[in-house]
Amino acid sequence: MATEPRDEVSNEYGLFDEIIGKGGLKQLVYGNTLESMALIKETIEQLVEDYKTYCAKKKLENPIPFEAVAKSDFQLELKFAGDLLLFNMHTNVFEFPRMHQVMHTSYVKEDKERSYCGIINIYNFLADSFKYNRVNDSGYLIGRVFVNKDKHYFIEGKRELGFLFNNFGKYTLGKAEARTIVEAAIAYTIHFDLLTPPYEQVKEVRVSEMKSAMDAISLKTGKRLGFKFQADLKGE
Repeated sequence: MATEPRDEVSNEYGLFDEIIGKGGLKQLVYGNTLESMALIKETIEQLVEDYKTYCAKKKLENPIPFEAVAKSDFQLELKFAGDLLLFNMHTNVFEFPRMHQVMHTSYVKEDKERSYCGIINIYNFLADSFKYNRVNDSGYLIGRVFVNKDKHYFIEGKRELGFLFNNFGKYTLGKAEARTIVEAAIAYTIHFDLLTPPYEQVKEVRVSEMKSAMDAISLKTGKRLGFKFQADLKGE
């Protein structure tokens, strides 16, 4: 039996409008975040060149390595002084939970679409963890950059990173901001030292671990022996 033709399909069009609207918003946020990641990569590459120039002027014969390797459009590694900073852009777009402080700002209340953000994570690892493939070693999320449809940004992070960039809706992420972010991440990492693990935690070692090559030994190494992100703890 033939179905009767509909006089209108407003409900369907409303659904399509939602698909187009939400999809367009996420594409815009994704594009802004990808551009911000590209700025960070350009900034790091320029810092590497500046470092080479500085070492040449100082006539340093064996300068401390300071080098960057781009793994993809979404990931870059910066190695220096025994540390590795990994900048990683997530390919998805996120919205903040209702109880997040960002959701209570006048900036977001004026336009809820501003709460949709892309994320660039900044991790700190020991360079040797990657060099010697120590897969049990720990890393540390020291900051994450949120970028929205207006290219406004803010950062959740440790010390310098968290305190310097927490005014959402006021600043857009440009070249100067990208350089400040990268320099703050480097400064934090330099002063974030490797601590001796508690004796009780490492007093027992399996025979199989000791028989493994020393460079690949599965004793866990990390600056704080924990891969996590949380609010600043006293003394960190």
